[in-house]
Amino acid sequence: MNKLFKILLILTLTIICFNKSQAQTSKTDNITLKGSEFNFPPLNAVIDSVLKRSAMLSFRKHGIGVKESTLKSERLYWTKNIGIQATSQYGTISSFSTSEESTSNISTLTTQDQLNYSVGLYLKLPLFDGLNRKHQLKLAKLEVEAAKSMAKAQEEEIRQRVIVLYQELLLKKKLLKIKSNSLSDARVNMQMVEKEFRNGAVPISEYVRISGMTTNMEAAYETAISEFITSKKILEDMAGFVFSLTRSK
Repeated sequence: MNKLFKILLILTLTIICFNKSQAQTSKTDNITLKGSEFNFPPLNAVIDSVLKRSAMLSFRKHGIGVKESTLKSERLYWTKNIGIQATSQYGTISSFSTSEESTSNISTLTTQDQLNYSVGLYLKLPLFDGLNRKHQLKLAKLEVEAAKSMAKAQEEEIRQRVIVLYQELLLKKKLLKIKSNSLSDARVNMQMVEKEFRNGAVPISEYVRISGMTTNMEAAYETAISEFITSKKILEDMAGFVFSLTRSK
């Protein structure tokens, strides 16, 4: 008697939990099943948007500009050896002169305020700069090419990443629809088994087995929803916009 009471208690709790779970997910089912009839934005549109918003790609492109500016500076580096130099001085200048006459020598000291200035063009030819000039320009050019290669590699990596995420999202959408259909069939089957159990046509062991299978499908369906939403949100965050879904024809 006690054993039968325990079985009935477990059965009652199972039915209550199942009905509660069914009520909680009914609204989600409608949204997901309805949403599964929609198509996502084109892959190329998503890729272009992600590339425009990528901070790392922007960093790589800025690096190209920095290296190009360095190359321009290296090409103008030789001009530092050419220039104009000007000097000026202002002060009192003293001059001493001596003259000889027939009877004596006469010395004269003259002072005056005067401004002196000079302007000249200079050209320096350092030996090291002349020998190292070619290597400096080559190094600057290689740095520009390396920066461009890094930006291109970053762009290719982003494209491949978006393609993978996009295809995973399509797959998870299909799996979600499959699990949704399977869950709907399992619920219908559970309702039939429940009626037959109440009428005594199905043993309790079979009822518990079907109930367990339905519960597992519920869990698998909720997992599929979570994975689908996560993948969708990641792509939306990378692209910078919420996918505007259009009904498929």
